Amino acid sequence: MVQQSVTQRKGQINIVLRQSEVLQETADAALSEATKKHMPLERIQQEMEQLIGLKEMKYLLKEVYAWLYVNKCREENGLKQNTQALHMMFKGNPGTGKTTVARLLGTLFLEMNVLSKGHLIEVERADLVGEYIGHTAQKTRELVKKAKGGILFIDEAYSLARGGEKDFGKEAIDTLVKAMEDHHKDFILILAGYSDEMEHFLSLNPGLPSRFPLVIDFPDYSNEQLLEIAKKMAAKRQYRFSRETEWKLKQSFIKKRERETNAFSNGRFVRNIIEKAIRKQAVRLLQADVIDRSALELLLPEDIPIED
Repeated sequence: MVQQSVTQRKGQINIVLRQSEVLQETADAALSEATKKHMPLERIQQEMEQLIGLKEMKYLLKEVYAWLYVNKCREENGLKQNTQALHMMFKGNPGTGKTTVARLLGTLFLEMNVLSKGHLIEVERADLVGEYIGHTAQKTRELVKKAKGGILFIDEAYSLARGGEKDFGKEAIDTLVKAMEDHHKDFILILAGYSDEMEHFLSLNPGLPSRFPLVIDFPDYSNEQLLEIAKKMAAKRQYRFSRETEWKLKQSFIKKRERETNAFSNGRFVRNIIEKAIRKQAVRLLQADVIDRSALELLLPEDIPIED
């Protein structure tokens, strides 16, 4: 009788354990399906996490994805969709990641079927503005045509409004505004430039601000963030810094900021200083008797240039 009782209890335990395993497998499967469902966002977020800073942009990315996804769910359930333009304005100094983010957005919108190609066409004033009346509109329309299915990214866009009423830049703006309406379903326009200049640019045409519902600030990187960027750039090239070299780098960031208070070039400055350091290290190693792997990898303080 005792043995029978134990057997029954073991049977009950086995049944309970099996039920628990089934529930766990079901939960894992549901989680896996949810992950697959939002795979485009997961992939882009992983890439964004490799970028230093950009907290506002990272949140906005998830917000835009959520809005697009829910809008698709509303359509599938017979509800009215909320139409919203995705034209954007990026404001900030050079080297703050604006072009990199634009490329990632193209990839995300392609995977979500918002764009048919997801490519990025990057242009500036000279690519848009022609030499005679009508030439600018023609050049601008051709670039819009190339950008269809993707993103047209105009850097230093405020320069289109610098020449006054008689400048052909105004013709480019008018052509772009029309294109935003005519091709809004398969074309996204992103204007980028310095914060103050972009604010002035918007003020010149009352209809422009409403056409760019997504305005994102790209703040300057802190000195610590610049150092992280420098480490990533160096590691990618198979170089590393000593602790003294890191201190020298920070000093170079501080001095550069003091001279360029309104137009600090952030990541571009870091890239330039790393490339200069690599060249200086090469000259230094010319005098070495033995060049081993460690010497080839290490950038020393004397390799870091500080501009006078």
